[in-house]
Amino acid sequence: MLSLRKEPALDAAVLEEAAEWLMRLSENDLSDSERAEWERWKVSSPEHARAWSRAQRLQGKLGGLPSSLAMSALDRPNPGRRAALGKLALLLAAMPVGWGSWKLMESQQWTAGYRTAVGQRRDLTLADGSRITLNTDTAIDVHFDAEQRLIHLREGEILVQTAPDTSRTPRPFLVSTRQGRMQALGTRFTVRELPSRTHLAVLEGAVKVVLAASIQTAPLIVNAGQRTDFSAQTFGDVALANHYAGAWAQGMLMADKMRLADFVTELTRYRRGFVRCDPAIAELRISGAFPISDTQRSLSMLVQTYPVRANAHLNGYWVTLSPA
Repeated sequence: MLSLRKEPALDAAVLEEAAEWLMRLSENDLSDSERAEWERWKVSSPEHARAWSRAQRLQGKLGGLPSSLAMSALDRPNPGRRAALGKLALLLAAMPVGWGSWKLMESQQWTAGYRTAVGQRRDLTLADGSRITLNTDTAIDVHFDAEQRLIHLREGEILVQTAPDTSRTPRPFLVSTRQGRMQALGTRFTVRELPSRTHLAVLEGAVKVVLAASIQTAPLIVNAGQRTDFSAQTFGDVALANHYAGAWAQGMLMADKMRLADFVTELTRYRRGFVRCDPAIAELRISGAFPISDTQRSLSMLVQTYPVRANAHLNGYWVTLSPA
């Protein structure tokens, strides 16, 4: 009968340090100096190397951290953070060496949920090295298993930068919405969930799209520099992608001869409150780079540059744009 050699137990303090680094990396929460510190920690002792190897295997099974653990890393003073670290350290301690898979994780079909509030953006680095940026008011589920790497976009907008899968059997990288499923073909792209359609813009590589409710429609390949939208039944036209697609990930709303009414609709996505545009100036064309993290500043820039007046009500909650 084959017996497995048992690995010596890891010190609890080392496991907690590995849990701390895993949490911080999952939230992309490291400066360059901190990342260098993490690299030094990994190689500073054999125990550290063993603990980090376990952390990587754990993250690979989850495709990210469960939301109950990952969200605790967002607020450092949060009293629940210490408890979450303890739970994560226990998971690391429980991982047997030599298993081809972690049965507990496989049986429970782990899903990691992530969300942003209105006006918030969030960067995630997944277990395979892929990077996801969540735009304002966005919710996703991350599901990695033996057959696929799946991101389900429940609402909002994401920017995806895929990484090659290093597992023994490469798994496709998929993004799903209510309208269909997109497979990345070595890609950087944005996906936005609208009320009845999905908008896709491909910045690098290509994306294959399969509609949710039409088995007779052939998949559509969207290449770099192209965009399209689709419902569950039909594809829209494929057109040139906007040069500024994904600029929101850098904190900017880019306008190039954009209708003021459309600009207001976009800016309101990042603001708690309402901005109304007087129909008399709805067709005014504006251009520029406007910060989405400070919508009040964006409105001030607009007023200073164009013949527009901003009238604020209810302590700034409701703003009406009218002719100057």
